[in-house]
Amino acid sequence: MARSPSSRRQPSGIARFFTLTLKAGVIAGLIGVIMLAAAVAITYSTLPSFDEMMRSPNGQSVELRGADGTVLVSLGPSYGEWLPYGRIPRTMTGAMIAVEDRRFMGHPGIDPLGMVRAAVVNFRAGRNVQGASTITQQLARNVFLTSTKTFGRKAREIILALALERKFTKEALLELYLNRVYFGGGAYGIDAASRKFFGHSATALSLPEAAVIAGLVKAPSRYAPSADADAARRRAATVIATMVDSGTVTPGEAATADMATVAFVPQERKASVRYFTDWVLSEVENLTDEAIEPLQVTTTLDPKAQRYAEVALAAETPKGAQGALVSLARDGAVKAMVGGRDYVQSNYNRAVAARRQPGSAFKFFVYAAAIEDGVTPDDQMVDQPVSIGKWSPRNSNGRFLGPISVRDAFALSVNTVAVELAARVGFDTVADMARRFGITTPISRQPAMALGSSDVTLLEMTQAYATVAAGGVEARPYAVTRIVTGSGKVLYEREPEPARVIVAPFVAAKMTELMQAAVETGTGKAAQIGRPLAGKTGTTSSNKDGWFLGFTSELTTGVWMGRDDARAVSGLAGGRAPARAFAQFMARAVGGTPPAPLVTDIDTGETFLEPDDQVYGLSEGEAPEATEVDSMGRPIPRNVQQPLPESPYAEPTQAPPPANGDTPQLSDEWLDRTLNDGPPPQ
Repeated sequence: MARSPSSRRQPSGIARFFTLTLKAGVIAGLIGVIMLAAAVAITYSTLPSFDEMMRSPNGQSVELRGADGTVLVSLGPSYGEWLPYGRIPRTMTGAMIAVEDRRFMGHPGIDPLGMVRAAVVNFRAGRNVQGASTITQQLARNVFLTSTKTFGRKAREIILALALERKFTKEALLELYLNRVYFGGGAYGIDAASRKFFGHSATALSLPEAAVIAGLVKAPSRYAPSADADAARRRAATVIATMVDSGTVTPGEAATADMATVAFVPQERKASVRYFTDWVLSEVENLTDEAIEPLQVTTTLDPKAQRYAEVALAAETPKGAQGALVSLARDGAVKAMVGGRDYVQSNYNRAVAARRQPGSAFKFFVYAAAIEDGVTPDDQMVDQPVSIGKWSPRNSNGRFLGPISVRDAFALSVNTVAVELAARVGFDTVADMARRFGITTPISRQPAMALGSSDVTLLEMTQAYATVAAGGVEARPYAVTRIVTGSGKVLYEREPEPARVIVAPFVAAKMTELMQAAVETGTGKAAQIGRPLAGKTGTTSSNKDGWFLGFTSELTTGVWMGRDDARAVSGLAGGRAPARAFAQFMARAVGGTPPAPLVTDIDTGETFLEPDDQVYGLSEGEAPEATEVDSMGRPIPRNVQQPLPESPYAEPTQAPPPANGDTPQLSDEWLDRTLNDGPPPQ
């Protein structure tokens, strides 16, 4: 008897669920395929042409040049010759396909099998240990995207890869990839990499050399020959083994590829100049917002002086210690800068960033304040026990000299006299004097500050001494004179700043007299170079820091030595290794120029007025306020500035110092920096 239709077995609930799920999956898949096809079609229509992709930059390159036009360093991407596919050696294309995308010639832009294999490997490892990006995907990422690891970026990468495969041939994609991919050391493209690491064009690459370059894509910083030659050779051997496995080369060809014979071009080590160029780059960022076009930056650095500085520090810096040197022209142009013994080992710039106690070098500000207050080098002081509260400073030798002139007290770096002078003018006055000279680090107002208990930087201390060398006119450090784009557009051209008087010429002259005595008869004798020279030593407690700062008529140079961990350095004193390094550098840096006398005396006439208006500024066109008049009641003009001898380092466009009777114009920014205490303690 036949069953009625109603009595037939109905599908179970589970079967219906799977059926519906399958149908939904098929529909979703079809919708996904349609959406993907639409996205690929839209992307295809917006892709640039082959020629446009050739010209698309990988990043901005910056070339820094010295004052003489010498290239100091080229930073950012470097590009070699663009090689058409037909000129690329088959060993190079074979090596790249074997190691990066074995199924490149057959897949549509993505490799589903590779994705499945990578997913299984990563699942078993519990982390991402293998990628599945094809060469086309890598090209899409390099040209159009960033390397951020997000699903959205990966989806765009896949769409771009599929569109690229529709628009260009495999050969065209390989040509783009091999001329655009990054190989480490700033080299983009196989020709740039070949020239950087092997010294010849990529058209002449041997099998071992091609394997080295192909092996760099995975981790340029780890396998670059400039970073680790042995690691590069080991990676290349793995590449060749992969080429044998994929059938790209025969076992016999692989056997002839002796990695031990691969010769790498020695990489130029411009280590010490990188302290300067790194500092300059931060200044460039403030001078232009150009972020695409290549930049050529002309700086003030003298390459010869830079080499002299490197040699001097290397020769004199005590074992286990660090050293730094800064040299400024009279107008503040940085002519040499070394921030440490070895940039590769430590890129910390001790010339600019390190804050260290200056010791007796800080007495510079004490004596400047005292001279401005009316003290003269010939005035008599008494080196005797001094007590301020519970603090009793003493001299390094534990003895007291009794009656002594201010000149000799400075030359011999007598502590008690420095403290007595600071107490006489006021410790706040000394701190304010340091601020006027450009010290921006926190300054203690306690009595011990007279002996250099506050931290300072070498660059700012050198600036202060350079200001005295310039007759009291501010010598603010600068390094960039011109910035030009690759197309020749001038983005920045330095204009000389208005002269800003920090102290009156007579203060600068008397300070020069004191510092000249320190070199001729005092603690700085080791710095003598056979020409007029002024300077000051500085040594902190337990020989943790050694300083020497000084100048000739051409250059002002500061030297610091010590350990980064602030531990004592046996035998370190400002009048020893730092003074010797200063002398070795300066003797060569100013050698060949005729010696010029230093200005140690200023004729102020029968009357002299305090330079308050020069220090704190007058509005443009406002006449100096005179407090002295002649017999007819007419104001007597002031002597503001005496001309200085010509310097071979002075910029040809530098504005001259103010002439007699002229009023220097001071900016609001400088006034704020001068009158305030600078940034709060860190």
